[in-house]
Amino acid sequence: MFVENLLADKDDQIWSITPDATVYEALVQMDRKNIGALLVIQGGELIGILSERDYARKIIIKGKSSRETLVKEVMTTEVCYVGRKTRMEECLAIMSDKRIRHLPVMEDDQLIGLVSIGDVVKSIINEQEIVIDHLYNYIHGVYYSPH
Repeated sequence: MFVENLLADKDDQIWSITPDATVYEALVQMDRKNIGALLVIQGGELIGILSERDYARKIIIKGKSSRETLVKEVMTTEVCYVGRKTRMEECLAIMSDKRIRHLPVMEDDQLIGLVSIGDVVKSIINEQEIVIDHLYNYIHGVYYSPH
């Protein structure tokens, strides 16, 4: 399965925030949307990502105020991304290697989506279940007739 298959099944809404917003504003938006990260967009360009992990490590632990700290001060600026033809297993490998939970999807320098670790794992599990069912049916001589 490819990223494009996953995106076809997902809501195409991409949640984002500007770098000059406060971290508190970002957290309120994440809470309202029940999401764990926001893409940081400036002038239509992806310039970073702000995750719950960024908040925990760069605000809470350092004793900063989320109401006074701007997103651009704590966002992750080295954003890993994938294309629509990236396989799910490759997404999982990138996420595991980089210890990240979200991957923007880019095409021709344009942001077209976002996949989370939950999306990727669910997709891989579903694909494996289908393969297991086919193998089980093959081994046990169960054949399906389209009629």
